[in-house]
Amino acid sequence: MTNNLKTGIYYMLFSSFCFALMGGFAKELSHNMSAIEVVFFRNIFGILFVVATFFTHPLKQKGGKIWLLLFRGFIGFVALLAFFYNIAHISLAEAMTYSRISPIFTAFFAYLFLKEKLSKYGWFAIFLGFIGILFITRPSGILDFNKYDILGIFSGVGAALAYTAVRELRNYYDTRSIVLSFMGIGTLGPIILMIIGHFYAPSSLDWLFDKFVIPKWNDWWFIVFLGITATLAQIYMTKAYAFTKAGVIGAISYSNIIFSIFIGVALGDSFPNLSILFGIFIIIIAGVLVAV
Repeated sequence: MTNNLKTGIYYMLFSSFCFALMGGFAKELSHNMSAIEVVFFRNIFGILFVVATFFTHPLKQKGGKIWLLLFRGFIGFVALLAFFYNIAHISLAEAMTYSRISPIFTAFFAYLFLKEKLSKYGWFAIFLGFIGILFITRPSGILDFNKYDILGIFSGVGAALAYTAVRELRNYYDTRSIVLSFMGIGTLGPIILMIIGHFYAPSSLDWLFDKFVIPKWNDWWFIVFLGITATLAQIYMTKAYAFTKAGVIGAISYSNIIFSIFIGVALGDSFPNLSILFGIFIIIIAGVLVAV
């Protein structure tokens, strides 16, 4: 194994661990505040980091796709909101697995919108992904999905739409501008939703509208760690892709589901039953097929 390959794998494993830790900190914060507020704090920390880089490395881009840039930011924000809401209400492993169906759908959307080729193995992986979802959700009928199933699937599909937009946007914008579109909307959006939630917050839409709650003093530690782990996950994921092939790194990235199982159990989640474990296993296989 070459040094670059080993380094890339180590970086991706560390990134996956940080991503799982971020989910754990989000789960702890959800005991005292809404998912909307957690998303706000997660993104405002990232904005400070990205903007700081502008002073040392000015933006270099040609632009021209402003509506696609805004779409990437909006759909990424709503997907993250659904993801954090599910973290608060179902096991960390299940919430993380739903979010990790995004590479499978990204392959499909890239085929649909960007006319990228999709091999027979890619189509088989998409089929496997759907089978994995059915084992996790265990619906008794075609439309028998609960709220968390729907939001979980949306968190993955929404992220896939965002990543597909990124594949086009990278030809026009600096990577930091693309990230900032997501974090900017992910900071402004929660402010608007929490203002509305102060006057109108129906229980059926509690994932979308809720009141702002002043964090308790010990919550600030979790907020700081949430921001740090989210930033480290992004940095080391980027480093990993720079060191070796994307297929290898994409396959290794599914380790965050394994990390999430153990972190979730440590935080009080029950260990996944056989049906959920089998669904997780199938989705990991499907994701690895797409990556390779």
